[in-house]
Amino acid sequence: MPQFVKGRMKQLLSEHKLTFGTWISLTDSDVVDMLGHVGFDWFVFDTEHSPLNTPIIQKLIQPLSSTEVSPLIRVAWNDPVLIKLALDVGAEGVVVPWVNTVEDAVRAVKACRYPPYGIRGFGPRRAAAYGLDPTYAKRANDSIAVIVQIETEEAIKNAPEILKVDGVDAYFIGPYDLSCSLGVPGEFESEKFKNAIDAVLKAGKQADKPGGIWTDDPQTAVKRIKQGFKMIDLSGDIGILLRAAKEWLEIVKKETA
Repeated sequence: MPQFVKGRMKQLLSEHKLTFGTWISLTDSDVVDMLGHVGFDWFVFDTEHSPLNTPIIQKLIQPLSSTEVSPLIRVAWNDPVLIKLALDVGAEGVVVPWVNTVEDAVRAVKACRYPPYGIRGFGPRRAAAYGLDPTYAKRANDSIAVIVQIETEEAIKNAPEILKVDGVDAYFIGPYDLSCSLGVPGEFESEKFKNAIDAVLKAGKQADKPGGIWTDDPQTAVKRIKQGFKMIDLSGDIGILLRAAKEWLEIVKKETA
């Protein structure tokens, strides 16, 4: 019996395991297939800032069935219809942007749960192996990871309450959006930004919820791990491709100049 949604990501988060992933925004399944075999724990398929949509993602996640990579989807908005579509194609969790209040967090959790614990309508496609996995409906409420994005000054202020919401499994920080909201765009070493990061880490520790964050280079990733983050994003498919191409080209040009 095939079982595409196994709840692996939710388990890793509950155990506060250090995990690594990357953002997927390119539309070619070969990219997912290749990166899926290098050791990542999860991929976030981004529908907020990329051309990806439900039909494309359903095809992109299929190569991951032969790997241990958990497919997550960042929905474009905290909307129950978008969340339902993401889960029905087989996401093991959703990353929900712009969660600024307790009410926002509760809305996200309810959208991920079948009644009586939520409002998710029943009609899973690939999530239930097209009907070949009769256990999905019973397991889904306890298998889906809900990851809220903390990316505004308001969210920082409300983080202690947001992260205590039952059903929120983790939080994720988008550094640039947060820095813009704080009035220090891109100034990641500013006291205002660093204080905000510390405040969220403290709130996460008090609520026993692990945190994730985007990083653009190995040095920053190591720094964030030492700070206490557990869900480490290593750039995205575009960033990885560009970085490798630029580094190779620069090395060869330098050595042959």
